[in-house]
Amino acid sequence: MVFRPTASLIALGFVLAVVGCGGSGKSSSGAATTTTAAPPGALEALWRQAGEDVAVVPGTSDYGVGKNRVSFLIVDKQSQLIERPQARVWIARGLKQKPFAETTATLEPIGIPGGVKADAQNIYVTTLETPAPGKYWILAEPIGGKKIQALGNLVIRKHAAAPEVGDRAIPSRNPTVAPGAPVKSVRAATTAEPPDLNLLRTTVAAAMAAKRPFVVTFATPLYCQTRTCGPVVQVIQSVARDWQDKGVEFIHVEIFRDNDPAKGTNRWVDEWTLPTEPFTFVVDRTGVIRTRFEGAFSPAELEAAVRKVAT
Repeated sequence: MVFRPTASLIALGFVLAVVGCGGSGKSSSGAATTTTAAPPGALEALWRQAGEDVAVVPGTSDYGVGKNRVSFLIVDKQSQLIERPQARVWIARGLKQKPFAETTATLEPIGIPGGVKADAQNIYVTTLETPAPGKYWILAEPIGGKKIQALGNLVIRKHAAAPEVGDRAIPSRNPTVAPGAPVKSVRAATTAEPPDLNLLRTTVAAAMAAKRPFVVTFATPLYCQTRTCGPVVQVIQSVARDWQDKGVEFIHVEIFRDNDPAKGTNRWVDEWTLPTEPFTFVVDRTGVIRTRFEGAFSPAELEAAVRKVAT
């Protein structure tokens, strides 16, 4: 398995590179400089309308046929994040084709107040229906303020690499830590600071055997290259406080073998065939995945997902 850091909240240097190549071929006056006209109503025609044109900075990348949670950032050419409450989103099978669907993306806060700061504090999230494998193009336009359009694409496979909604969870026997365990044992199980033993008290296999709904997050707060794993684990902790006493388990699993990036991913990440990190799954009492989050997400998103499996 080829493992790569998640695209969520790309480090600033990469954001700048994306922004630098994000134009649509317009001159400084806004006129199109290419000679090939896009058909009226085509996605490219929408992109070439008046306004600043940039590229979508993706926060998710592992997609299969069907409904997909898609997250992204929009950054203008001055390297400023564009963060408005909502953005219109169109999706098409090609730049020269008309969009077959239009929806809205909502700006979701990442992390918790006073917690670890990620490279961005918010991210756009939407759900898109992709009926067949192949490349799809999306156009996102934040609502309000100066007009800016962000163009990007999604590569849809027949099945995502990581387990999908509706799949049965993998009964992993991930590391656990008993109360009063020595510091060495705790540090071997988590790089979170401070460590939260409530997230290390059971395995996925045990939760499934007990028919308890659970949340499992695969993340490495210390070694995450895009500073999203610390906020993700803190979101898990914040929601766990309200639900662990109501019969929902919350489990944190590290990414690297012996917590050493040089050694590659550990057996539990490999069991779940995760192509990126962090990755979080919400599983019902029958062991079926009901929600999955690639990359960063908001406490409200997780709360809503947990509520569905807890009832």
